[in-house]
Amino acid sequence: MKKTIIILFVMCFFVVVLVPTQIVKAEFAPKIEATKLYKEKIEAVEVFQTTNTDIYVTEDEVYLMAQAVFAESRSESFEGKVAVAAVILNRVKNPNFPHTIEGVIKQKYAFSCVKNNKINVVPDESCYAAVLSALKGNDPTSKAVFYYNPKIATSTWMINVAKSNTKTIGNHVFFHTK
Repeated sequence: MKKTIIILFVMCFFVVVLVPTQIVKAEFAPKIEATKLYKEKIEAVEVFQTTNTDIYVTEDEVYLMAQAVFAESRSESFEGKVAVAAVILNRVKNPNFPHTIEGVIKQKYAFSCVKNNKINVVPDESCYAAVLSALKGNDPTSKAVFYYNPKIATSTWMINVAKSNTKTIGNHVFFHTK
């Protein structure tokens, strides 16, 4: 009996951990249901190209984005959540910001939800769905790289900077700088 349990455990470990995960290319990404995205074993998803470089998003980056979306916009509409995810991706594509999702999210002072290089929340399914929507190219912000909530913002730079292409979605104002 003990030997059977050990064999079953080893087989389960092999199937779950050691079986290689598949790479899903962008043309297949839209077929993944949003609620299943975070449950899938995905090594990387190619989501967009900038200049001559393909950018791949890992499972860990999807989780980190969903955490940021939850922490920054949990009480917002789905469109507001997609907008926050889109800003993260817009920054990755912008030469003035880090070129990775983790680099953008963990950039000093970039997101108020990041404390000690961590976001201590567990995202819900709507946040994963919003991330997936942004990864598919949905950007309700028209390529904004900044946003803030004017009701609670404490950053004088964010409040006073000259803005262009502003768009209000829920409680947030999304914009570019002039």
